[in-house]
Parts: sequence; C-alpha cells; structure tokens
Amino acid sequence: QVQLVESGGGLVQAGGSLRLSCAVSGHSWSSYAMGWFRQAPGKEREFVAGIRWSGRSTFYADSVKGRFTISRDNAKNTVYLQMNSLKPEDTAVYYCALPLVDGSRWDHEYEYWGQGTQVTVSS
Repeated sequence: QVQLVESGGGLVQAGGSLRLSCAVSGHSWSSYAMGWFRQAPGKEREFVAGIRWSGRSTFYADSVKGRFTISRDNAKNTVYLQMNSLKPEDTAVYYCALPLVDGSRWDHEYEYWGQGTQVTVSS
C-alpha cells in the first residue's frame, strides 16, 4: 500500500526558511509525479507546488512562485519543498499527495495523501 509521510514542519519567523520532506513507500514505480497542498484554518485546501512524472517540469501557485522550490530524489523516494522568505500567510498544514493526473493542480485528481505537517510563520 502506498504511504506518504511528511516531515520538516515547525515554527519559523517571517523571512525564514523551512524544508519539508515527503517520504514515499509501498510502490514499485520508477518515477512519479507529486504535489504539495496546504490548508489554513477556516480556508479551503489549495495547491502549492507540483513536479511532473518526468521530474523535468515543476509548477507553482502564484502566491509561492519564486519563494518555494519542489524537488525529487528518486534514490531516496523523497520529494522536498524548500520554502524561503516565508510569510505569516504561509501558515497552514502542508500535505504531499500523489496524483492520478500528471501535472494536475486539482486536489480531486490526487489519490494518495500524507497526514500533513504544520508550518507556522510568526510575524
């Protein structure tokens, strides 16, 4: 069974950085696409960043473009989200997820989800 486990969340001051990790297990794929989403209290879950199956293409929400970077290490079966220049509005629970549709930004097109990791940015 496919499992996703996020780690790396925490409390950081505005302007700081965090790197989230998503460890993938229970599969036999040579490669996979991945997405990161987040959900703040009282708000809907929103797309943050994605990496395509090929690994050669990444895409981001406008709100994080230029500050966040998604990457994948196939040897470690891990996907990362490097978050720089963090803002208080980045505070949310962050989730990694495996899509049914490569390149999707829609959460209903993602099949497997991690449990989430909390990121809190103080002002």
